Amino acid sequence: MRKHSKLNRFTPYDYIIVMIVVLITVIIVYPLYYTVIASFSDSTEVYSGHTFLWIKGFTLDAYRNILKEKIIWIGYRNTIIYTFAGTLYNLVLTIPAAYVLTKRDMPFKGFISWFFFLTMYVSGGMIPSYLLVKQLGLVNSPLVMIVGAGVSCYNLIVTRQYFATGIPADLYEAAYIDGAGDGRCFVKIALPLAKPIVAVMALYYGVGRWNDYYTGLLYIYKEKYFSLQQVLNKILTSNLELKLEGKMDPEMMAHALKQYHAAQGMKYSIIFVGSLPLLIAYPFLQKYFAKGIMIGSVKG
Repeated sequence: MRKHSKLNRFTPYDYIIVMIVVLITVIIVYPLYYTVIASFSDSTEVYSGHTFLWIKGFTLDAYRNILKEKIIWIGYRNTIIYTFAGTLYNLVLTIPAAYVLTKRDMPFKGFISWFFFLTMYVSGGMIPSYLLVKQLGLVNSPLVMIVGAGVSCYNLIVTRQYFATGIPADLYEAAYIDGAGDGRCFVKIALPLAKPIVAVMALYYGVGRWNDYYTGLLYIYKEKYFSLQQVLNKILTSNLELKLEGKMDPEMMAHALKQYHAAQGMKYSIIFVGSLPLLIAYPFLQKYFAKGIMIGSVKG
C-alpha cells in the first residue's frame, strides 16, 4: 500500500485558513474589479445598481468625456515630471544618509539617528508647514511638489538595515586596507550592491509621488501646475452636481438626469485613468517590491 505523506493531508484547520484567505482576497480584489467594469458600463446601469459581476451596456463614453478635457494632459505631464524629479531627489537624500548611519565610528551618530526618528512621531503641523513653505517662496511653485518632502524616516530605516546586514563588512575592510575612503567605498562597493534596495525605494517614493494629492491641495492653486490627482478631482467635483434650473419639462429633466448619471459614471473611469500607469509599471517591479518587504526581517 502507498503511504500518503502527512504533508499532503489537509486538516479542517487548513480548510478554514484557505477559506479565510479566499474571503480576504475577494474583499480586496472585488472593489478594483468593480471599478474596471463600471468604467466600461452604461452610466444608467451603474447608477441603477445592475452592474455587479460583468459589464452592462458596454460604452467608452466615460473615457471620451475625460479625454475631452485638455487639462488632463497638463496634469499627466506635471505628474510625470513631479514623480521622476521628486523620486530622484528622495533617492539622492535617502541612500547616502542610510549608508552613513551604518558607520559605527561616525561622530554624533546617535543624535543624528534620533533626529531622523523623531520625525516619525512629532510634526510641526499643517499651519507651521504652510508658513515655512510660503516664506521660502514655494507656494504656487512646481518646486514644492519636488522638494517639499525629502526623506521618509521609514524608508531610511529600511535602507540602513539593508546596508548594515546585506553587504558583508569584509568588503569594506579589504577596501580600507587598499587605501579607499568611505566615499569611494560607497560609490564602488555599496551602491553597486544596493541595486535591489534602490529599486524598492524608487518604487515606494514613486508611488507616493504619483498619488500625492495633499501637497498640491495646500500649495498649488494655478491650473498649469496642477498634478494629475488635482485635475481628476476638479473634473469629478465640477461634473457631479445635478443642475435643475427653474421649471423643466420631462424631456429636459430626463436629459439633466442622464448627464448626472454620466458624471457619476466618470468616477470609475477617473480612478482607472489615475491608476493605469502604476498598474502597468507594478508587474515589472513586483520582484523588487517583494524583496523589499523582506529586507531586514532576517538578521544573519
